[in-house]
Amino acid sequence: MGQILSEPVVDKTTHKDKNNNLMYAVSAMQGWRLTMEDAHATVLDLDDAGSSFFGVYDGHGGASIAQYTGQNLHRKVQESSYFGQKKYHENYCGDPSGCTAVTALLTPENKIYVANAGDSRSVISVKGKAIALSEDHKPDNGPELQRIIAAGGFVKLGRVNGNLALSRAIGDFEFKQSKHLPAERQIVTCEPDITERCITGNDEFLVLACDVVDVIREEIAKRTPLDEICEIIIELCLAPESETGGVGCDNMSIMIVAILHGKTEEEWYDWMVSRASAAKKTDALGNTTSSDSEKES
Repeated sequence: MGQILSEPVVDKTTHKDKNNNLMYAVSAMQGWRLTMEDAHATVLDLDDAGSSFFGVYDGHGGASIAQYTGQNLHRKVQESSYFGQKKYHENYCGDPSGCTAVTALLTPENKIYVANAGDSRSVISVKGKAIALSEDHKPDNGPELQRIIAAGGFVKLGRVNGNLALSRAIGDFEFKQSKHLPAERQIVTCEPDITERCITGNDEFLVLACDVVDVIREEIAKRTPLDEICEIIIELCLAPESETGGVGCDNMSIMIVAILHGKTEEEWYDWMVSRASAAKKTDALGNTTSSDSEKES
């Protein structure tokens, strides 16, 4: 968990941008931690073909690794020979870069590639339902535990060698000292899991770093700007006091990426408002129903 302040730093760093395909906002707050160790990257136009890259990097034990990854990982993706060949899955697999991180590459072929290493999360809202695009890498998870033990490590109280609460991360070189093993088989590896998804007409927005689709959708239905929604979420997540520890006492970052489907910003909000309204309709028995227009949209 690390040392904490007597009072949280609640100033937020927030920005937003958009192009013809996507609209995003990101916000970060130091919170109760002594320093800000999170970093992120937002690249709307990664190449001439129209790919976009987003990443949230959760540092621990210092900010330098997360900051380096935030400045360089998307460049490594773009420079890879696989990227030019549109072999996006191979592109992620061939690059050992990581961090406690979650990244999303959206391509002009209407594909989303989410790569994660650690416990930062990504979900996509599909007609209001949160669909997970990442899975936490915890030391006591079956395959993770097997790798740790095979590499000479152990798990105690849910931590690698009784220390690190994550089984995948960049850095943490004390857990990567087995010279006879490849990177993906070390006690702690930076090898990411990769999820590929085809974008459909029902996909509404992507969230990086947390799982709060219902709250986000409610705010969108009020036509709240995405950057303001990010700040609302961070404020909701901040622990009221630091004695209990936990997620609400850590640095916090959130990124929301709206999938426009060729719509303008105003048209996208109109679309989301209509879908939210349809979802609230109920029949005489109190069962939630969806209108024909939502089923077809």
